[in-house]
Amino acid sequence: MRAAVMYGAGDVRIEDRPDPKVQQPTDAVVRTVMSCVCGSDLWPYKAMPATDTGRAMGHEFLGVVEETGPAVSGVRSGDLVVAPFTYCDNTCDHCAKGLHSSCRHGGRYGFDGVDGGQGEAVRVPQAEGTLVKLPVGEDSPLLPGLLALSDVMGTGHHGAVTAGVSRGDRVLVIGDGAVGLCAVIAAKRLGAEQIILMGRHTDRTDLGRAFGATDVVPERGDEGVARVRDLTAGDGVQKVIEAVGARQTLDTAFGAVGDGGIISRLGVPQYEEGPVGASMIMRNITLTGGMSPARAYIEELMPDVLDGSIEPGRVFDRTFSLDEVPQAYRSMADRRVLKALITL
Repeated sequence: MRAAVMYGAGDVRIEDRPDPKVQQPTDAVVRTVMSCVCGSDLWPYKAMPATDTGRAMGHEFLGVVEETGPAVSGVRSGDLVVAPFTYCDNTCDHCAKGLHSSCRHGGRYGFDGVDGGQGEAVRVPQAEGTLVKLPVGEDSPLLPGLLALSDVMGTGHHGAVTAGVSRGDRVLVIGDGAVGLCAVIAAKRLGAEQIILMGRHTDRTDLGRAFGATDVVPERGDEGVARVRDLTAGDGVQKVIEAVGARQTLDTAFGAVGDGGIISRLGVPQYEEGPVGASMIMRNITLTGGMSPARAYIEELMPDVLDGSIEPGRVFDRTFSLDEVPQAYRSMADRRVLKALITL
């Protein structure tokens, strides 16, 4: 099969790889119909050391089951399924608590001999617990929105849930990438009254307004904090969803949140230290968030995608073929594309 492999920073190639096969009774082989490039894929794209072996890329995909191991009964050949961005058994003690990303038998695509999602097919370990059957066909216009459930929509929702967003809240979303925009969807869905989106790319913040943002703050740093305070009568917001992962945006979150508020971090931190000393304790600020257990949210969010209540598929603003995946990486890295959809 053909698949995307990264050999170092800026070096993504499409090459022939061994066809996936069932190796364990709990495996399934899925023929990929749609995949995409994630914002987190850009971190190795910018900084991965050169290697001779390469790393299979991609962790968001949906497709058709071609083969299953004897221990898989929940899906069968011919089913259209979506896969969360980590695989899991959905039965261990962590999964039972909704921490599927910490599954005792789970793992990540592209590592430990597991295929990446940016290829023609994927061997999915723990397929019984991982794959979710979709009630639509391969030609459904809803597929991009359903693909978003594999990661960005579930991640945005995780930020809103861990921040405790509820009806009537004032919420700040920092970051106008796909995850930040999906966090706007999630905050709106959970009843937030005021949703302030911090971002400076007009095409993205316009989409954020369509998703439910009531205000847009293009300023950064102290100016951005001051603007958020102005929009909230000086009090700051009750909940912050930080979807960037930079030290500056964490500082902004602490400056914009009101006393007793909650900050949920979704962006993979690109820092080792942060403002977690006395000022945080004296103001009773809660710092939470983390990797989304996307599998925990798929059944909850899917009905809203199917009936059109939410449209996370709109974050995909350009479609690429598998051969064009290197171009998709460049386009996202250069901020010419918000989120690249890959069709096979």
